[in-house]
Amino acid sequence: MDQRKSRRAFVGLGLKAGIAASILPPALLSCDTKSESKQEGADQNPAKLKILILGGTSFLGPHQIASAISRGHTVSTFTRGKTMPSIHQALFEQVEQLIGDREDNLTALENRKWDVVIDNSGRNVEWTKKSASLLKENCGLYLYTSSTGVYFPYEKDGHQEDDEVLLSLPEGVDENMKFVYEYGIMKANSELAAIAEFGPDKTIVIRPTYMIGPADKTNRFIHWPIRLSQGGEVLVPGKETDMVQYMDVRDVADWMIRLAEEKQGGTFNAVGPKGAQNVHEFVAEAAKAFEVETSFVKIDDYEFLKENGIEYIVPWIMPLDGNQGSALISNDKAIANGLQFRPLSETVKDTYDWWNSASVSQEQRDQVAQNPESILAREQAIIAKWKALQ
Repeated sequence: MDQRKSRRAFVGLGLKAGIAASILPPALLSCDTKSESKQEGADQNPAKLKILILGGTSFLGPHQIASAISRGHTVSTFTRGKTMPSIHQALFEQVEQLIGDREDNLTALENRKWDVVIDNSGRNVEWTKKSASLLKENCGLYLYTSSTGVYFPYEKDGHQEDDEVLLSLPEGVDENMKFVYEYGIMKANSELAAIAEFGPDKTIVIRPTYMIGPADKTNRFIHWPIRLSQGGEVLVPGKETDMVQYMDVRDVADWMIRLAEEKQGGTFNAVGPKGAQNVHEFVAEAAKAFEVETSFVKIDDYEFLKENGIEYIVPWIMPLDGNQGSALISNDKAIANGLQFRPLSETVKDTYDWWNSASVSQEQRDQVAQNPESILAREQAIIAKWKALQ
């Protein structure tokens, strides 16, 4: 992939490999005290739900299934039957697995009732329109998995859920940037399609930033668990002012199930960590996952990084070319409504353990470890070049 492509192009390609408007539903803003009571209440014997997940076998879905089943809910999935989960495989014995195609075969969903529909595979506006239209009379709630990509280009700090977003491609966008825009535009229009069918009170829209954690088949985050486990001199790109945002996929999954239990419509940014964190703080915290000696070589020269093919190592994205505010998205509303965050070191260690388990093929590991173009392979040479310039 062209190293100069922006953040959302990279996300979109990752989603294709493994799945990155004026929305005016009723606000769910609440005070901290109310938020705490909602979280406690959500954990006390929730009503048992019948949940349909459109998708469900890739990254987010298996974690939603694990969360839902642990809370006593029953789950059906609707897929093409082509993707095998790389985590929680045994739980799928408890899942009703419906087969079809969102493009032209929704037969398995006809004349069926569920309490909640979770749309994880909404990669086409028409897919969302058709599934929501078919299910609206027999389902109580539609939960659409969107993306913070709806805010692209990130031209300000602190994007909030009620910010206006693009619904059509601006004039003059060149071909290199077209896909970047189109991904967010597709997600924004899909959100509206779900709301149009179910209504704002019965639609939940979740906009995650980069999701990381076990079962991520895109390999977009695995650099850090692999590299930090090895210790030694670690290259850290970016300036001290470069912020990062990310979410453990399990925290997103758990929260989505709790929101479904509460049955309240709204749009939410699923963004972590809880407080502001720069790239240097991120790497230092992530390194705590491993008991090895590590030192950091901080390279803050953007031109040098570009020359050496380093414009992103997720969750760090160079804050240029429309990405200036991509890691400054507000999570206030989500936190007020129960979003929780596990320690970063736990995420990193669990991801590393999954990566080295039987759930990941040696072929997939080799694609990363043996790729001569990867930053992992080139890191020591880049560090040596940087030191020679100092």
